[in-house]
Amino acid sequence: MRTYPLESIGIEAAKEKQFKMIDIITRYFQGHEILTRGDLGVVKKLNKPLTTEKVEKVIAEFFNSEAAVLVRGSGTAAIKWGLYSILDEKKERKVLVHKAPVYPTTNVTFKMMGIEKVEADFNNLSELNEVLKNNIFHAALIQYTRQKIDDSYNIKEVIDEIKKYQIPIVTDDNYAVMKVKEIGGELGADLSAFSTFKLLGPEGIGCIVGKKEFIEKIVKSNYSGGGQVQGHEALDVLKGLVYAPVSLAIQGEVNDQLYTLFNNGELEFINAAYLVNAQSKVIIVELKENIAEEILIHAEKLGALPNPVGAESKYEFSPLFYRVSGTFRALDSTLEKRMIRINPNRAGVETIVRILKESYRMAKEVK
Repeated sequence: MRTYPLESIGIEAAKEKQFKMIDIITRYFQGHEILTRGDLGVVKKLNKPLTTEKVEKVIAEFFNSEAAVLVRGSGTAAIKWGLYSILDEKKERKVLVHKAPVYPTTNVTFKMMGIEKVEADFNNLSELNEVLKNNIFHAALIQYTRQKIDDSYNIKEVIDEIKKYQIPIVTDDNYAVMKVKEIGGELGADLSAFSTFKLLGPEGIGCIVGKKEFIEKIVKSNYSGGGQVQGHEALDVLKGLVYAPVSLAIQGEVNDQLYTLFNNGELEFINAAYLVNAQSKVIIVELKENIAEEILIHAEKLGALPNPVGAESKYEFSPLFYRVSGTFRALDSTLEKRMIRINPNRAGVETIVRILKESYRMAKEVK
């Protein structure tokens, strides 16, 4: 089995992102403002907290975008608002997507908005071009991370191909932000949408960055006081974005080290290991025996997380030992019995290897 995980930035590049974020923050916030919890409510003529507006300006500048807006409803709502801003006045709503399973919550948005999906294989630029030539699209949605095991497309190439036809593009950048050099909006997409909960931020806050004309439409439409992100929440988003790059780069290093170790045969019960984006970048371990389910039971007793919360949220510092994704199970139903998914989160190699070895030993003893 061959996989094509996204290339993660290293520690030095992650440090530069952190330093850049802090530098921009100091240009918008006075020192005493950082040591507060921000303001509340709908400020006159602004209709949102002043703190939230400042945070949005910081985020826009950081991602080299015209504008940014924070919304309630996490990454799901960010994608929904992004598509709404482009499609609202369209009688027809034909959207180009990759020929792959659409993320379930995104599929719900499509149904709610009456969107007609038209698929093209983004791994094959010739096929993509044929689909583009033979259809009139009102928008395109591109998921940055992989939707299928064998996805290999370069998102910049896909964006460039679609932009030849003047089609507005929304990129779903969940699990890619602060891990890759540039997000979709920086690569030519009109809007980038993502969850800040996956970036050590607060629950339920999504972010859209990109072209001002679309962001302004979202702001104008989302005018309810209850729909505004409050000052303390916006500051928590900012804090998460400060700490996420280096934290995620360390996680990426651990993933690489585990990949090498597991494939060098140092653990005799492992057949092979794969680096995959599913959705977050993780290690898939293929065992020589069908005892994956038993190992997961014992790994939890030894401190491993038994399930994700927000997939790399601020709560998930211990390593995650979990069943393989539905994509893998659809490929081969037997994989669930001999494969496990490991996300290091904040853990090091030694901790993960210890839990894996000990849970394997315990599973064998029970057998």
